[in-house]
Amino acid sequence: MANLLIVEDEKNMQEIILEYMQRGGHTCFTADDGIDALMALKSNPMDLMILDLMMPNLDGFSVCRMAREMSNLPIIILTAKGSEEDKLKGYNLGADDYMTKPFSPKVLLAKANALLRRSSALPADSDSMSAGKISLVPASHRVFVDGQEIVLTHKEYELLHFFMGNPDQIFSRDQLLNRIWGYDFEGTTRTVDTHIKTLRQKLGEEGRHIVTLIRSGYKFEVTV
Repeated sequence: MANLLIVEDEKNMQEIILEYMQRGGHTCFTADDGIDALMALKSNPMDLMILDLMMPNLDGFSVCRMAREMSNLPIIILTAKGSEEDKLKGYNLGADDYMTKPFSPKVLLAKANALLRRSSALPADSDSMSAGKISLVPASHRVFVDGQEIVLTHKEYELLHFFMGNPDQIFSRDQLLNRIWGYDFEGTTRTVDTHIKTLRQKLGEEGRHIVTLIRSGYKFEVTV
């Protein structure tokens, strides 16, 4: 179904994840450390990466940041760290989901499949979407601002696509969290604020279209 990269230095854990992902019908590649992970990303087209944080040579945060510069593939982070600060750091670097050890391999497979479904759910009847100087091409997940392409993470792209498809509608943080991350997401609504902040920064002046409404949430205003 999809090419998955499993980055985990603990062999037992790597083998368990590998077994469950293969049961799900996926083709799996493995890496024992961060350097091997980046080499694998450069050598093979990947649809999703499962990434442990605590690894030798190059930690998962660094791999996440570098991988995000190379691709917008969905990234699930695995870690023994469960603090909100670590999760927010991962999301800031471009991670799409988070699982704290110990975890259920079945749930991990379900999360991977959900991210893969969302990343491939492209509207077939739309060649492009525009608002102000922003142009979004659903078929290729490419975004342009004033003719210049910008690189968004998978979740930033999903947020922008959702906003542009629902202009001038108000959405609460909970609604955005459920719509973009899913009902089984383990994070908090701060995740929404963090992603919208980075999305605005990448959009530059066009970030003005994403309007914060105190105590209500956000909306995408289509202005001249």
